[in-house]
Amino acid sequence: MREQVDAAAALKGVARIEATARGRSGWYAGYLWLFAVWQLVLVPAVLLWHGPTGTLVSTLANALVVMGLSLFATRQPVVPRGYGGRHLRVIGAWAVAYVLTLALGLTVFVDSLAFAAVAALACALPAAAAARREARAV
Repeated sequence: MREQVDAAAALKGVARIEATARGRSGWYAGYLWLFAVWQLVLVPAVLLWHGPTGTLVSTLANALVVMGLSLFATRQPVVPRGYGGRHLRVIGAWAVAYVLTLALGLTVFVDSLAFAAVAALACALPAAAAARREARAV
């Protein structure tokens, strides 16, 4: 009988730890939403603001946002199992969209406001979809 009580107590402890980890892992959805929103600003700026000033401002702004998000991520107390792979898939999908956007936007669709808007949405989509999935899972 004592073994069953110990096992039940151990399972309750594991469930409590898991619930705490899930509750504290909601930060990742916020991280992804911020990244998605940033794409709505960055992509049009890169595609439509030409010249050295535009390049400098968008590069510095992007570096600051990425460093801020990275610092935010490293300071979080909980990183559930499997987040590394999920994050790499999100960033990989974003990288493909971003490279295609730059290639097409700087050669074929130069100064196209419509293309910049669609491209910004395409670059935000991987992070937004993952954020929605994360928010639903927590």
